[in-house]
Amino acid sequence: MHPRLQMNTGRRRFLIGAGALKGLMAGFVLTIIGGLIAGIPRLWDPVRLVYLALVVLVASIAMISFMFLVMVRVDDPLVPRAIFGVLNTLLFFPSGAVYPVEAFPGWLRWISIVDPFTYTVHALRNLTVKNTGIEGIYKDVLVLAGFSVIMILASIALFKRQL
Repeated sequence: MHPRLQMNTGRRRFLIGAGALKGLMAGFVLTIIGGLIAGIPRLWDPVRLVYLALVVLVASIAMISFMFLVMVRVDDPLVPRAIFGVLNTLLFFPSGAVYPVEAFPGWLRWISIVDPFTYTVHALRNLTVKNTGIEGIYKDVLVLAGFSVIMILASIALFKRQL
C-alpha cells in the first residue's frame, strides 16, 4: 500500500473519531440539560444514561461520517460550512423533531426514512419521553450504525480514487 494512502486512512479514522467524540460530549451535555429543563423523571438512572450516551455516540458517528463523505471532493474550506448549514436544516425538519412523522405527506415520509436524524430523534424520544430501554432503541442504533459504515466506506472509496 502506498505510504500516502496509509497515512490518509489513519488520519481519516482519527478525524472521524475526534469529530464523534466532540459530538458525543456536546450532544450528551445538551441532552442532559434538556432533560433537566423538561423535568424528565429518573434522568440520572445509570442504565438510561448509558443508553443516552450510546444513542448520541452512534448519531454523532453517523453525522460526522456523512459530513466527511460530503467533504471528500471539496477544495475550498468555506464550502463545507455552507453545505453543512443547508444539510442540517434540510435533515432536521423531516426528522420528526418538530412534527410527528405520521402527519407527513407520503413524499416527506420517504425522505424521513432515509434521514439519519429521524432515527436519532426516535431513539432519544423513546429513552426520555417514553422511558423505554434497549428494546425501544436497538433498531434505531442499528440503522445509524449501518448508515455510518456505508458513509465511511464510501468516503474511503472516494479518497482512494482521488489519490
